[in-house]
Amino acid sequence: MRFLAVATMVVALMVPWSVRADGVESLKAFFKSTSAMRAHFRQVVTDAQGNKVQEVEGHMQLQRPGKFRWDYNKPYVQQIVGDGEKVWLYDPDLNQLTVRPMSKAIGSSPASLLAGAQDAERNFTLTTVIRSDGLAWAQAVPKAEDSGFDKVLLGFKGDELQKMELHDSFGHVTSIQFSQLQRNPAIANSSFQFVVPAGADVVGE
Repeated sequence: MRFLAVATMVVALMVPWSVRADGVESLKAFFKSTSAMRAHFRQVVTDAQGNKVQEVEGHMQLQRPGKFRWDYNKPYVQQIVGDGEKVWLYDPDLNQLTVRPMSKAIGSSPASLLAGAQDAERNFTLTTVIRSDGLAWAQAVPKAEDSGFDKVLLGFKGDELQKMELHDSFGHVTSIQFSQLQRNPAIANSSFQFVVPAGADVVGE
């Protein structure tokens, strides 16, 4: 489940949305100027009562449209790789690999924003959210009733993405803080190609 929660988060970074004002204008500026991104991230998950239930760190890379890689290194090692056609979810501790077609892995979740193949405003209601933290926040609320989450928020300082939140239907909030961000770095295609480890238990298509 933790893989799927993050996979749905990752993809919201990669679509050129049509947006309107304030936070959504920052979102528009970000996607207009950013075709690739590399950053360190810190991810914290809280439950419905606000208790911290998970904290992890790692590095992420993305290249629009449709390619991303999230490498978790603290406190455990895990990988999520999207090559534009499939999503690879690998747990080295279990030597288990889950493979899904991107269309099925992302469904009607924020992951539907990944490849930019769909019009975001056809599937999401986009608004600006005002907070007191000094960031410009854009919010996307799914129009589908069975998406499994309530909303996704992206926080910007200027047109630089600094935070991201996923609020699911169970009251859990997954918050991601980005740092050491590099915009439009040269990223080798091999970064988004997953090589199946020897002896791995492969689940899926």
